[in-house]
Amino acid sequence: MEQKKQSLFNLAVIVGALGYFVDIYDLLLFSIIRVPSLKALGLSADDIAKRGADIISTQMIGLLIGGIIWGVLGDKLGRLRVLFASIILYSLGSIANGLVHTAGQYELVRFITGLGLAGELGAGITLVSEIMSKERRGLGTSLVAGIGLSGAVFAYFIRVWLVQPNGEGWRTCYFIGGGLGFVLLLLRVGVLESGMYKNMAHASVRRGNFFMLFTNGRRLKKYLTSILIALPNWYVIGVLITFADKFAKEMNVSGPVDPGLGIMVAYAAISIGDVAIGFISQWFRSRKKALWLFNFITVVAVIWYFNLQNATPTTLYWACVLLGLGTGFWAMFVTMAAEQFGTNIRATVATTVPNMARGSLSLVVLPLFHALQPSAGAFYKAGWMTGIIVFAVAFIALALTEETFGKDLNYIEV
Repeated sequence: MEQKKQSLFNLAVIVGALGYFVDIYDLLLFSIIRVPSLKALGLSADDIAKRGADIISTQMIGLLIGGIIWGVLGDKLGRLRVLFASIILYSLGSIANGLVHTAGQYELVRFITGLGLAGELGAGITLVSEIMSKERRGLGTSLVAGIGLSGAVFAYFIRVWLVQPNGEGWRTCYFIGGGLGFVLLLLRVGVLESGMYKNMAHASVRRGNFFMLFTNGRRLKKYLTSILIALPNWYVIGVLITFADKFAKEMNVSGPVDPGLGIMVAYAAISIGDVAIGFISQWFRSRKKALWLFNFITVVAVIWYFNLQNATPTTLYWACVLLGLGTGFWAMFVTMAAEQFGTNIRATVATTVPNMARGSLSLVVLPLFHALQPSAGAFYKAGWMTGIIVFAVAFIALALTEETFGKDLNYIEV
């Protein structure tokens, strides 16, 4: 009865959405202000490229490690504690980013910030999934991600408004992120812990055991497929849009292309898609059917993208919009992961899965893309070949994933 009283706009959904908004703002802020911030620290153009890549890699390591730590703690200590502890850590980390004076300090602080950023989404999705009714939880988690992902758009415009050509103003961007995080903590009053978790906490069961995912074949299959269905997200963002300027050059696009603008319009569309997929899933009464639909949209967008020879930059940006809309299933894939596992390891799964998926860009997608370039003979050809492999793997994973719409989550893993 407690779940059915929860409004779609209850405080847990609002806090989760705003927390993820600040999370995404900070996660992408370094990529958005990488060049002006490192230039202001006195680095040369060559050093900016090298140290920038090192800092992003270090941040990713923080996300991967943090995902495991926060996930385990979410099942051992509670969803609410992890949600706000992670907000505090990445808010402090964001402020510290604005105080660095060397590239080495920058890299260390991005690692610490990455640790904090790793916990917010998983804890928020788990909490919302467990306090809302099984019929409406997909809508709640979609709102969390849809509102949260718009943080990328906010970060882009903050850069436009504050950062000067000489780099001045980049520190203020980080201070804004840290300040928003601490303001968010004021909303903590009134947010209640998951009833499912509180009931389970008194039971004599193993909680937050990450290795349980690898000691049972069925659990391992569910865990791996939960991660692999998100490969198209990071192929689109990490390859097609991040390197849009290089693809545009090979396709003879008629003017200069700004990957930063491509990322901004894509994330605006992703945000819309993440809200829409919740309602579509509700209409279909199926998570998988909604995901198949969005993957179909993504495939159409990818085909369009690779047929933009002699197009205008504006047309390419519209392709980025459709790519973003198609990959707007971030919330749904995390929700499905949470719904497939028992209460005693649900936070562990919901927190590690999105961070493992993020890590797939560095560990799987980009290495594959770079490995194909010499044999493919062209940046463009390697791009679509990588796409074929990525979508094939993701589609197999989605086909093997169980349907979770309306599933009762009040159970434990043994």
